[in-house]
Amino acid sequence: MSIKVDYKKTLKHLYNPPKGDFHVVDVPEMNFLMLDGKGDPNTSGDYQQAVEALYTISYGIKFSLKAHGFDHVVPPLEGLWWVENMNDFTLANKDSWEWTMMIMQPEWVSDESVEKVRHDAIKKKKLASLTKVRFGPYCEGISVQFLYTGAYENEAPTIAEMHQYIKINGYLTNGKHHEIYLGDPRKISPEKLQTILRQPIREE
Repeated sequence: MSIKVDYKKTLKHLYNPPKGDFHVVDVPEMNFLMLDGKGDPNTSGDYQQAVEALYTISYGIKFSLKAHGFDHVVPPLEGLWWVENMNDFTLANKDSWEWTMMIMQPEWVSDESVEKVRHDAIKKKKLASLTKVRFGPYCEGISVQFLYTGAYENEAPTIAEMHQYIKINGYLTNGKHHEIYLGDPRKISPEKLQTILRQPIREE
C-alpha cells in the first residue's frame, strides 16, 4: 500500500508557514507543471484554461502513479506575476500582467509520465491549453515570504511592507513576485482566503 505524501506537512516551511510575520526561507529547486500567459486573471479566458489544464494534468499524474505505489496530495496552485515595467504593476493595469501559473510535482514524476497523462487528457478534453503546459525545474533560492489572509484585491499594502522589510534588512529583490494559493476562492469567502506571498531576494 502506498503512503500519501502531503507537501503541506513534509515541506511545511514552504507550503504551510507560520502566521503573522515576514520570514526568510531557502527554496530548493523543484519540478513544476507550468503555463505562461498574459492578462487579467479575473476576466482572461486564457487564465481560466491554464488553471484547468494544470489541474487536469496534475490529477491525472496523481491517479496514474498511484497504481504504481506512489501517492500524494496535489500541491496548491502557484503563480508568478510581473509586467515589463514593474512600476506599472498595479490593480488598474491587470490587462498588462504577465503570469506563469504552476503546480509543483513530486520528485518521482518524470517527463514520460507527464507526456502519457497529457496524451490521454487531450483525447478526453478539447482544451488547447493542455498542449502548452511545460514540465521542468524552477529554483528561487533565498526568499522572503508572508502568510497573508484576505482578499486578493487587498494584498498591495502587505506586498509594500514586504518590500520595505527586504530593503531594511539589506536585501534586493531577485525575481518575480510569487503567490501560493492555499484556499479555493470558489468555496471560501474572500476575507478568509490564505495566500503565501513570496519574493526571492539577494544581498546588496
